[in-house]
Amino acid sequence: MNNRHLYILTSLLILAGLAFFIYKLVILQFPLSPDSRIKIWDIEVRVSFLAEGQPVKVSLYVPRTSGNYALLDENLISRGYGARIKEVGGNRRVIWSIREASGQQTLYYRATLQKLRSGDEQELGKLPQADKSDLKGAHLTAAQAVAADIRAHSADTETLVSELMKRLHAPKPRENLDLLLGKAPGALTRARAAANILQLAGVPARIAHGVQLSEFQRDLPVIHWLQVLHGDLWRSYDPVTGKAEVPDDYYLIWHGGKSLIRMRGGEQLQATLSVVLNKMAVPYGISLQSKGVTPALHRFSLFSLPVDKQATYHIILLIPIGALLLVFLRNVIGIKTFGTFMPVLIALAFRETQLLWGLILFSLVIAFGLTVRFYLDRLKLLLVPRLASVLIVVILLMTAITIISSDLGLERGLSIALFPMVIMTMTIERMSIVWEERGMKEAMQQGLGSLAVAALAYMVMTNQLISHLVVVFPELLLVVLAFCLLLGRYSGYRLLELIRFRDLLRRSS
Repeated sequence: MNNRHLYILTSLLILAGLAFFIYKLVILQFPLSPDSRIKIWDIEVRVSFLAEGQPVKVSLYVPRTSGNYALLDENLISRGYGARIKEVGGNRRVIWSIREASGQQTLYYRATLQKLRSGDEQELGKLPQADKSDLKGAHLTAAQAVAADIRAHSADTETLVSELMKRLHAPKPRENLDLLLGKAPGALTRARAAANILQLAGVPARIAHGVQLSEFQRDLPVIHWLQVLHGDLWRSYDPVTGKAEVPDDYYLIWHGGKSLIRMRGGEQLQATLSVVLNKMAVPYGISLQSKGVTPALHRFSLFSLPVDKQATYHIILLIPIGALLLVFLRNVIGIKTFGTFMPVLIALAFRETQLLWGLILFSLVIAFGLTVRFYLDRLKLLLVPRLASVLIVVILLMTAITIISSDLGLERGLSIALFPMVIMTMTIERMSIVWEERGMKEAMQQGLGSLAVAALAYMVMTNQLISHLVVVFPELLLVVLAFCLLLGRYSGYRLLELIRFRDLLRRSS
């Protein structure tokens, strides 16, 4: 194949990649910088249960425009189920129903949120509906006593709530509060007790339930706090600290004393919440907020995937960047490594262990594994049994390091399980063969070269700008592919070879 064909192919790849990139950057105005994006979150609720061959009805509280956040879009994934969303007591609920279902069932709810501009919170806070006290017997008597006491020591709603919070968070709560709170009370218990007392004191109050928005998190825990009506606006209180505010990234899903999800006609009900920060441009967020038409390109982008799949591809899309770096360092610079893509896979593991700890843990496993490999040579084993034995030793070493790290309180050591065990086994085998055939110096050079390339790949793959570009503009990987193809035809001197053969080159010139 001549170079002309290769140049045409690579030119087409580069033009296609840059064309998509410029279109998304200029027309759709996707952000070029990771710091210039609008904050849009995708919340996903995965509902799973075991149906018993009878009618099934599932009720789930779902988000609404609330506080500083607006609900831009929502979708239901429920094959075969009827689904509707309705308002109930100031909350929104999705109700799934089916006449008959058997076996494991999975339903999805997905919502898109956007942070509102400053000043929108006051307008959205007007939801004058409070919870009703559900106390009885001794608990009701205790709550009434506390309510009467704090009313006597306050002048208005603000001072009444302040007095209650002070008593709830006293080192030793008084006898009545001690009965209401119980032992080791959590946020929900404190919020429920405060809401009941305030209701008995004539102050509208309710328990709020929601999540804390972050860049990405699976199995998102539900967070509880207290809301008290001041005039015509709800004011939030953190039941754990007692402060008259909650973090800005708390998002209200529902309020009241009922649980997030309920079901009839099944068992083993489980709801898992996930959240991911979506990297979209401001105009696209505005188009969602105004209920505009979603661009067709978005439906075929990473952002249309489930939240957990998006997180997976955030990592996978970085591998070609590491591969391009590896090709350049090997074919142009001349650095020797064990295996073709072993340094890139090790660099992925460094993302969790961090660079220094990753280098230390990797070196420990390779050193011990190499010692065992040399010992196995004396047993004259066949190739496959020998590799299997080394793999078992590597797993035992990683387990031992994890246990010792846990005992010493070294959290980074626990992440050694993320290292690719098979790749490490093959590295030990390859290093031992090079040691025997070419000597210790050559084996050490290739080993250090592998670590150097892995460290450089880690620094490139963890760069915030590079990570942002490959996730938001994955078409740039076509450009990466083009450069890999061009480097594949490079047959000139490598940089390290120029240094190695400098005397010969000087004589020939």
